[in-house]
Amino acid sequence: MSYIVDFKNVSTVGLESSPVAEALAGLRANEARYFMNKYKHEFTVVPASESQETLDYVNRILKEERDIEFAAKPLETSRFQVENIKMAYVFYEDGLSINVMYTVDDPKPKRAVGFKLSEGMDIPKELEGKFKFARQKSKLAGTIRGSYFVIKGEY
Repeated sequence: MSYIVDFKNVSTVGLESSPVAEALAGLRANEARYFMNKYKHEFTVVPASESQETLDYVNRILKEERDIEFAAKPLETSRFQVENIKMAYVFYEDGLSINVMYTVDDPKPKRAVGFKLSEGMDIPKELEGKFKFARQKSKLAGTIRGSYFVIKGEY
């Protein structure tokens, strides 16, 4: 069952099993606010158990580009297109959020994988020492730590 993320009244619906559920819900709401403000797009998530295709897509890119496989349990995903940008998100139980941005029909394509860590979580062992994380303050999510890498292949 899909759920439209409310960024005015932050809810932990679907994220209750996370030890950092409040912060992860804030992180998810922060993404929802961005897409609503910039693209007038309602950010909708579905349980990971109902979105194997999105999980496979994100996992394939992580594995082929950087040989990364996360041990954490995926809770929710989101996949959509705004303008010429395809987006895919996975929210994990440990508080990690991954997004894949992939432009189409662009002479200079922008393609990247972003990692965001919820406040209160440790850097996942799969990312330790491989990425530097910048800090960002959010009214909805507290302090978010983020990093990314550019996708080189075609997916």
